[in-house]
Order: sequence, then structure tokens, then C-alpha cells
Amino acid sequence: MHIRVLGSGAGGGFPQWNCNCENCAGLRKKNPCLKARNQSSITVSSNNEDWILFNASPDIRAQIESFPPLQPARKIRDTGISSIVITDGQIDHTTGLLILREHDKPWDIYCTKEVYEDMTTGFPIFNILEHFRGINWHEVQTDQSSYTIPKADNLIFTAVPLKSEAPPYSPHRHNTVPGDNVGYKIEDTQKSKNLFYAPGLGVIEDHVLDYMKNADVVLIDGTVWTDDEMSKHGINNKKASEMGHLDQSSKGGIMETLNSLKKPRKILIHINNTNPILREDSDERKLLEANGIEVSYDGMDIIL
Repeated sequence: MHIRVLGSGAGGGFPQWNCNCENCAGLRKKNPCLKARNQSSITVSSNNEDWILFNASPDIRAQIESFPPLQPARKIRDTGISSIVITDGQIDHTTGLLILREHDKPWDIYCTKEVYEDMTTGFPIFNILEHFRGINWHEVQTDQSSYTIPKADNLIFTAVPLKSEAPPYSPHRHNTVPGDNVGYKIEDTQKSKNLFYAPGLGVIEDHVLDYMKNADVVLIDGTVWTDDEMSKHGINNKKASEMGHLDQSSKGGIMETLNSLKKPRKILIHINNTNPILREDSDERKLLEANGIEVSYDGMDIIL
């Protein structure tokens, strides 16, 4: 199984277009310890020809251009993307579907009923796509049953309900239900290896911890270093936990949990522009590295 990180940043990317925090300002000033990041997305393949896209970020056009297998040019209009899996209905994970409207047939899209409802009501992207080629919706269950996807030979997909936050336009905002946010176990049955992917995670419940313990690679929410990071930068008064993200540094946070795991390779994704771990020379980054925790980057390849 080949996993490609197309985007490792959180919503808004890095630098965010209107942000002048220390990190964004430093990147614009060409600080060599900072690297630009697109908004979070990965793509997965078992044969390096047909790719399953996980989340369609607003940066999808640039992400496709950065990874030639997604545009193999076998015919006049072409793509290596065979299907799309959506983990939640957030803007940074779905807006790219509008960029992909010129596809020559309906997109096969896999998501929960709750995400489908958001994408046909509060943020009706699916309705807009019906004016082009439309979509074939495949309902993803939240009972942790596994399913397969055509052209993803030897791969099995399991949606794992997560406690995070529903989008602002969802009727479940501040009162989430299991289908609002899911992570994924992606298993390569031929190699007996699996990835656990969760770009948005507010609480590590027991069943989620079990998936993490048994994964070969954990690719998980790295949005913020501290729960009050946004307010410390004077951006807003919201805590990360109120936005559905568990911070890295607190007791019971992401880093402490990852340190308790013996088996998996541990990688952070969906990193907000304010997070000090973006600076490769920061004490926070050095602490992660000392604990064997990696920070993903655009163009990172993970082979299982």
C-alpha cells in the first residue's frame, strides 16, 4: 500500500492567506525552518495506478499537479483518482469537489449519511455537482463494518466513528452524532499491514485507542500544540477542544497517547498555521522528535 500525503496543513493551509502570526510571517520572510503546506488530504493505492482520494481539499488542483500518478495522461481527459472518501463535511475536506466537477463521469463518493445530508443541505456541494456529471453516493456505515472499493485490490476500509465537531452549517453542531466524523483503518490484506488515519480528533475513546495500538502507522490530528493556542495568538477565543481537536502537549493529549503505543509509526497531520511544531528548529518540534513522533509534510510517501 502506498500512501501519499497531498496536504499536511489544517484549514486555510500554511501560510493562511490573511494570517500574520509568527509562523505565517516567518514563512513569507523565507525562514528556512518553515515549509508551506496545502490543506489536509491523502491518497492511497494498492497498485500505484488507481488512487483513492481521502478528502478533497480546496488545494486539490495543486495537489494533483504535484503528484503525476493522479494525472497519468492516458487520454485527452484523465485522472488516476478512481474514488473519493470523505471523512467529514468540513470546508477544508470537501470544497475541492467543486474543482473536480469536470470529471467525465459521476464521481464515486464514499461518506456517511450525516456527511451526505450536510453536503445536500447546509453546504450543498453534491447538489451543485448534479448540474455537471453528478455523483454516485456509497453510504458508509458507522458500525465499524469493513468494505471494499473497486480498483483498490487487497485493501479493506473500516470507518471508525470519532468524537470531534460537526461543521458550522450542520444541524449537529455542538451535538455531534457518530457519522459526523470518522477516521479510517485501511488494511492491506496482502501485506497484513494497516494505517489508521484520523485528521480530526477531539477525544481518544477506547475503541479509537484500540485501532491506534494495532496500526502499523498512525496518521493523526496534529492541529494544535496547546488547547488555548488560538487565543494566545489573539486570533479568537475558541479552544481547540471546542473546535473538535485534541491538543498535543496537555496531559491526556495526543503526544502522551502516542507515547503509550509500542507498535505503530506515529505521524501528525492537519497542522494549524499557529502550531510551533511547524518550525523545524522549535523546542516543541525537537520534543516530538525525541519521542519518535514525526510531522508529516506535503509530498510525504508512506509505504506499507
